[in-house]
Amino acid sequence: MGKGISGDARLAAAPYDQWVLLSPAGGSPRPPARYKHAAQVVQDKLYVVGGSRNGRSLSDVQVFDFKTSSWSALSPARGSKHPNHENDATGGSFPALAGHSMVKWKNYLLAVAGSTRSSSSLNKVSVWLIDVQANSWSAVETYGKVPTARDGQSVSILGSRLLMFGGEDNKRRLLNDLHILDLETMMWEEVKSEKGGPAPRYDHSAAVYADQYLLIFGGSSHSTCFNDLYLLDLQTLEWSQPDAQGAHITPRSGHAGAMIDENWYIVGGGDNASGSTDTVVINASKFVWSVVTSVSARDPLACEGLTLCSTTVDGEKVLIAFGGYNGKYSNEIFVLKSKPRNLVQPRLLQSAAAAAAAASVTAAYAVITATDEKTRDIVATDDFDIKRAQPASNSKKFVAEIDVLNGENGKLAARLAEVRDENSKLKDKLDMTNLSYGELAKELKSVQDQLAAEGSRCQKLESQIAAARKRLESAGSLENELEVLHQHISQVEETIATTQRRKSGGVWKWVAGSTEVSDDE
Repeated sequence: MGKGISGDARLAAAPYDQWVLLSPAGGSPRPPARYKHAAQVVQDKLYVVGGSRNGRSLSDVQVFDFKTSSWSALSPARGSKHPNHENDATGGSFPALAGHSMVKWKNYLLAVAGSTRSSSSLNKVSVWLIDVQANSWSAVETYGKVPTARDGQSVSILGSRLLMFGGEDNKRRLLNDLHILDLETMMWEEVKSEKGGPAPRYDHSAAVYADQYLLIFGGSSHSTCFNDLYLLDLQTLEWSQPDAQGAHITPRSGHAGAMIDENWYIVGGGDNASGSTDTVVINASKFVWSVVTSVSARDPLACEGLTLCSTTVDGEKVLIAFGGYNGKYSNEIFVLKSKPRNLVQPRLLQSAAAAAAAASVTAAYAVITATDEKTRDIVATDDFDIKRAQPASNSKKFVAEIDVLNGENGKLAARLAEVRDENSKLKDKLDMTNLSYGELAKELKSVQDQLAAEGSRCQKLESQIAAARKRLESAGSLENELEVLHQHISQVEETIATTQRRKSGGVWKWVAGSTEVSDDE
């Protein structure tokens, strides 16, 4: 990770693309360790607001001064509801918050959403404003379609508009909705974008690039962490998944991100098993991932719920990480001095067809330049439009060729739009097919369960029938034995009867005996 820098050391001593520990000067006390807090830099000071520790939400505002390298606690007084409203100070401390987001607007800090015990914010997203100059805070009254209360959302700022995406509501329902808050009117608006956007998620990261595109990276559902990258064109409200190249980035949730120029840095996070040890960066114009540096598995930066800010210190563009949890709560500041990276021609949203068109135009201009040195045509590809300087009078035929290429380029763009529309329709059909397949799978499972139950019953019946057959076979054998016994009894009875007749002499013997008695008389 590198050696720590003491409070009075110059940042210039730090190596590029390496995290260094920034220790407070003179033994200045550090704030309580925490995670799921929010942080921003305003005028050479790092403001840390709220967070969670041991299941308890914090309500403090801590400030680190980069000039003096010292911490201090800020105790803002309750003030007006809006910077344009009159002061209605009523006193009271800043509310306890965790899982919230914070952005810098003018010289104000805006804390948005998150978990709070305030009964007024149980169902709708709340917004709090901290005036760092007046040392005051206020609960901002917002209007329009106020979003459902949530935490784990991402909040980005574009001019005077605040963009909030996703999160998890109080009923643990995952969200992938997009809301915009106009900070001048404090009016919420829900943005209905085209299909194909990110799945519902929380604890992801977001950034705005080129004042036109919203980038969403990573996060998690209740069972899965993501490493996908989505891009929303804020003009057309169309989602896309850029074909990112370079290093393979592992899934992560609870990480933090910050933009320096066109480079989006991601640090920390985890995948429900371990913390992410690598600090990665993606070039938002080329969509190329690379690993900046890595730390050990037990390093404080391999954690979840930390914050990451970007600022300039002593003329150097730096990243500032604070807090987090990896089995232990952190209250350390780490600084990474960003190595300048070369800017190249962007390929933002450039499809294969557009790339082919651009290549054909470039080749055509190469021929023109070689043929006619007096012609100086300037070609630029920006959203498929071709701009050129005024050609020499003897190059009209080449201008005609360029017009033809422009026409072909327009046709390619139209065809590309048709292909995207067809892809969207096919995706809808695929979704319906998957839904039907799911229902059929459920029916099949139900039928299989019924068949299994019937099969079990059949086996029981077969066992009962076999037992009955055995009993019937036994009954037949008993009948035969009984018949033999009856016959034997009959034979015995006949034998007995015969024997008795022999012993008695029968009726004739009795008659003869009677006659003999008469003669004697």
